[in-house]
Amino acid sequence: MKKNFNIKSSLIQRACFLLVLLLGITTGKVLAQDATTTATPKEKPVKNTFGSSWCMDNQTVMVPIKGTMEMDIQHRFGTFKNGVKDLYGIFAPSNIRIGLSYSPIKNLFVGAGITKDRMQTDLNAKYAILQQTPKSMPVSVTYYVNMSIDGREKVNFRYPVHRLSYFHQLMIGHKITEKFSAQVSANYSWFNNVEGYVDSKGEIQNKMYNGHASFSAIGRYKYSSKSAITIGYDQPLTSHPTNNPRPNISFGMETCTSSHAFQVFAGNYYGIIPQSNSMFNQNDYHKLGQFLIGFNITRLFNF
Repeated sequence: MKKNFNIKSSLIQRACFLLVLLLGITTGKVLAQDATTTATPKEKPVKNTFGSSWCMDNQTVMVPIKGTMEMDIQHRFGTFKNGVKDLYGIFAPSNIRIGLSYSPIKNLFVGAGITKDRMQTDLNAKYAILQQTPKSMPVSVTYYVNMSIDGREKVNFRYPVHRLSYFHQLMIGHKITEKFSAQVSANYSWFNNVEGYVDSKGEIQNKMYNGHASFSAIGRYKYSSKSAITIGYDQPLTSHPTNNPRPNISFGMETCTSSHAFQVFAGNYYGIIPQSNSMFNQNDYHKLGQFLIGFNITRLFNF
């Protein structure tokens, strides 16, 4: 009886030893997996694809972090065509926009501004749909939309709703190297009211369609830690009955810090509000006298 008891006791001890060993191995694997999971850092978005939310006449894929307020001052001088008479447009009638934007939540930027040309007040929003990362996401995708209210006297409009215009822009950007970034975008403008004329039958015909599609491309090359060269091109796509808008070519320089950006450039766009530029630009880049000088100043405040 004692011998049988010793055999049973020995078997129980061995079983307990195997159970403890298996538990130890399993626990070790789980801990190792947890350690591996913890050690793998979350991939962060690529920083500073562009130096500002603006690049000359176009929005960029950049959306400031939550709690950021941005003030914009945008200025366009007159064209070169009058030469020294108005100092190549410096003393010609200018166009100015002052805007204020804020990021209330992650990836969203909302704002408002007022522009001298047509006294337009714009309300706008921009949302970062995708953000480029070093490995998993090759591009940044951002959507921008605005609504502009034409503030001229009511004699210019048959109905109040005719004051409204809209702009949609889907941007795809890529930081190719630490120095060079590029972006393309598809754009669509809509005006509730366009100019018309009376035809030979006495009927009113629109000079242009209400909707207008266009394409834009911009590039930025950093030649120092704070400064860059910029270039852009805007191509109308919709063909209208009359007054077809002209493409825009722009090129300039940019200086940035963590809280502000200053851009000075030459281009054909005078309007500042993107749908006005896309729809109504008549400055021809083939003619040197139809270029103008512009600058943007953006200042960031974090709260």
